[in-house]
Amino acid sequence: MSQPVTSEFTDFVTDKLDLVEEELARQAGADTPFVTEAANHIISAGGKRFRPLLVVLSSQLARQDPDDTGTVSDQDLVRAAVVMELTHVASLYHDDVMDEATLRRGAESANQRWGNSVAIMVGDYLFARASEAVAGLGTDFVRLQAQTFARLVQGQIAETRGPQPGEDPLQHYLDVVADKTGSLISAAAVFGGMVAGLPQTQLAVLRRFGEEIGLVFQLADDLLDITSTRTGKTPGIDLREGVATLPVLLLRASSDPADQPVRDLLDADLSSDEALARALEGLRASHVMDEARAGIRSRADRARSELAALPAGPARDALAQLCDEVVSRSS
Repeated sequence: MSQPVTSEFTDFVTDKLDLVEEELARQAGADTPFVTEAANHIISAGGKRFRPLLVVLSSQLARQDPDDTGTVSDQDLVRAAVVMELTHVASLYHDDVMDEATLRRGAESANQRWGNSVAIMVGDYLFARASEAVAGLGTDFVRLQAQTFARLVQGQIAETRGPQPGEDPLQHYLDVVADKTGSLISAAAVFGGMVAGLPQTQLAVLRRFGEEIGLVFQLADDLLDITSTRTGKTPGIDLREGVATLPVLLLRASSDPADQPVRDLLDADLSSDEALARALEGLRASHVMDEARAGIRSRADRARSELAALPAGPARDALAQLCDEVVSRSS
């Protein structure tokens, strides 16, 4: 059974994430002020830093005593966390071009500000910086980062093409989420374990845990497009752009005639705020919202169950707590 995370361990993790933040800004520096500004555009806008957090927590799994400072070097830990976040941020520049996004983290997107070509090249630049940094960790890290980026790209391609004839749209969506989000979050958990020198059996556990919690993270985030304005995210963006997320796919898969009026609302022209508000209201009142939340909780429970095979201690407790925190975002 997990224990409450102590303030000492929380402070320890915060200190490491502060080091990561400093190194992120340094790694995004370039030979010209313009590239430095553009490369820092998304980084400086903030973000959840979920992937660096997983690197830090996983790196402390061998630590039994909450007051133990551990034996993992700050240099390797920070480098591993920065590689994961730079890879993630690089993919965001590319995603915004693909999605023709105008906002990212509440600010003007890079493609909107400087154009698609610059945004694509800045994403390439940040991935190059991540590749340079990961080389200092060794070939096993390089291999995992390359495999992860390959999955990211394949997920983006699959999302762009959409489900093919005869393919289940819901399974297609889950596969895309696994490749685009789960793969990198899984790699972040494994990177932390590799930095700590954990055995292969425990790295395999972290890989599975990361895949599950990565899906939970994205599914919960997608639900916020419908349910919440508390995060500063304007609700209904996915609906208006025709992006089918879990509740919408569950609704479309339903054979209940009572669901047809809500489907009609979603199929209407959602360009006006009034039409979008009606669609959101109908979807929020639908049974599929509870079904989506139940599915997210089930995946979080599977992720938490994986942790039993990892060493007990403050890091495992923090990972268990993270499962609850990610689920709460969909409430």
